Amino acid sequence: MSNFHRKRVLASLNALPLFEAAAFFESFSKAAHSLNVTHGAVSRAVSTLEERLGVPLFYRRNRRVVLTPAGVLLHNATKESLDRLDDAVEKIHRHSVSSPFFVISCEPTLAMRWLLPKLGEFYRLHPELNVDVRMAGGPIDLLSEGCDVAIRRSDFGVPDDYRVTPFAAERAGPVCTAAYFKSIDQDWRKGTRLHSRTRPMAWKDWLSLVEGEKTILQNDSDASLERYFDHFFYALQAAQSGLGMAIGSYPVVQQDIEEGFLIAPWDDELTGHCYQVLSLDRLTPDPRVIALENWLKTLCVLGKDGS
Repeated sequence: MSNFHRKRVLASLNALPLFEAAAFFESFSKAAHSLNVTHGAVSRAVSTLEERLGVPLFYRRNRRVVLTPAGVLLHNATKESLDRLDDAVEKIHRHSVSSPFFVISCEPTLAMRWLLPKLGEFYRLHPELNVDVRMAGGPIDLLSEGCDVAIRRSDFGVPDDYRVTPFAAERAGPVCTAAYFKSIDQDWRKGTRLHSRTRPMAWKDWLSLVEGEKTILQNDSDASLERYFDHFFYALQAAQSGLGMAIGSYPVVQQDIEEGFLIAPWDDELTGHCYQVLSLDRLTPDPRVIALENWLKTLCVLGKDGS
């Protein structure tokens, strides 16, 4: 039998946030100050709950209050319930198409080296949005992670219920500083190759796209020409610091090249991957997502096989 219409045990839920604050601070005065209410309001709320339950919730000790066993039980339940309510309200608010809060999850290297330096333009175009950029890579559950969109490289599967919008075909090739380029007589074979463990095949993939060069690297056993880093970002930073050559991915290195921190003096090739926006596939498209997609497309030109 359904208990949907059952009478709730507590007469009012309004007292619970005041009780929860008093339990947290172990003080009615501090709880009142934190909630911007009077000391009397907190005291009355606690008294109302105690009268309804028929047991004391606090031991009164001068200016301090300490939870009784019944108070501990109610406090744990109250905190869990209020936390779940706050979480639900935040998710509803953030995922509403009319919400000003717009949460973007972006691959760290792309975010730091390309997106963030350009994001001011998006702010100017859409001052009504409060953009929150969170750095993460790989597969993502947008709902559980509280994100509206994710910007990712197309190197993993995407759920069928996601909207996928490519905005840039990826190209890759060696990058270094102008000074380093001169120091190796403009010959990449003489340079130190910088690898990252997050993209361990980057050099071999590039060489496989450049006719006749694959064998050269495979036959090169000079360990002094190889350096390894934990992350793609670190390899690019090492290249920018003049430590060698890294395989730069466009548009990741676009900003660095435009500002002269890196150069790309050798061939770059289409990798077959692209950068794309992932969002929830709604019946009615989210105008905030559409605005982001359109803006990103204006920054990049897709290759023929990037769609």
